[in-house]
Amino acid sequence: MQFSKAVIGAAISAALLAGCESAQVKNEAPVAQEQKVEASAVQQAAVTTKLFDVVHDGRYYSFYDFATYQSFLSVGETAYRLTRIGGGPHGETLVFGLAKADKKKGSETPAAMIWDGKAQVEGKFYGEMRKHGRIYVFASKEDMDAVRQVGEPSYMYTQIGAGPKGETVVFVLNKSNKKEKPVALMAEYKTINGMQ
Repeated sequence: MQFSKAVIGAAISAALLAGCESAQVKNEAPVAQEQKVEASAVQQAAVTTKLFDVVHDGRYYSFYDFATYQSFLSVGETAYRLTRIGGGPHGETLVFGLAKADKKKGSETPAAMIWDGKAQVEGKFYGEMRKHGRIYVFASKEDMDAVRQVGEPSYMYTQIGAGPKGETVVFVLNKSNKKEKPVALMAEYKTINGMQ
């Protein structure tokens, strides 16, 4: 059986075109992968680790879920908790307020894992601590840990009557930002607490 030059040429052209098309698809795949990696990086940057502490009636409460924290502020109790006698910064009973979805996780809940050093802060950090009628606001886990241990911040920007019920709000600063007004942290505090 003999093939004409035209038939052989058409077959070669078709094969070359098919090869170009598959090469084109292969080149698009890395671009799509790069876009996924970039989107993942943006999502990571958008993540904010939030912790909320309350010193109340000789106990130290710590929350990672804002709704559970707000519920505690309303009723003074949490439906689900992990309790550690003497586990607080100064030997107080430490109570982790748990979201319903995490009630069976025990020490594997986010606040407990961060407290125990088994998990790190991801992305940005935001923290609040309520004690002695004041609300302390943090942009750094290290600053929050220092106030947990020492009791008071070394550097701060204070707003009297700026809390939801007229509490004094203390925006905690550190050596690196002690001379700056914490405008971004103040705005974040208002946003998180629905005060805008």
